[in-house]
Amino acid sequence: MKKIGIIICGRYQDCGGGKCFRAIRERVGGFSQYPVDEQVEVVGYSYCGGCPGGNIEYVPEEMKKSGAEVIHLATGLVVGYPPCPWIRQFKEFIETQYGLPVVIGTHPIPLKYYETHNKLSFWKKINMEEIASDLMKEDKKTMGAYN
Repeated sequence: MKKIGIIICGRYQDCGGGKCFRAIRERVGGFSQYPVDEQVEVVGYSYCGGCPGGNIEYVPEEMKKSGAEVIHLATGLVVGYPPCPWIRQFKEFIETQYGLPVVIGTHPIPLKYYETHNKLSFWKKINMEEIASDLMKEDKKTMGAYN
């Protein structure tokens, strides 16, 4: 069984997590790395604390104490507008401070967001293809199902 924590963007702090939990069941997006026959248990679900991410200092520690083996930074941090300017720092801090691997992404990027972001001049400059590569590889049909 893989135990995970999910940290979402502060702009979506009231999100119920429906797309994230659906993606866990379907093993798509950031959860495509887990085999279908491996159980995944969410041991923590919180938000970053709002810019510049005050909860990043302590929420992963709480998740780790609850058994988290990996932290997922939610897809909203990637495709919210604007994308999170702190996402690389969050990943580096959590991995360094808590020794937990960090996966960028939870549910697939909704196709409507992917198409819009690909038209924006800054999207290539921030190189989300590199940092969220698993999300960028998702097939368009699946992305469309998450609109």
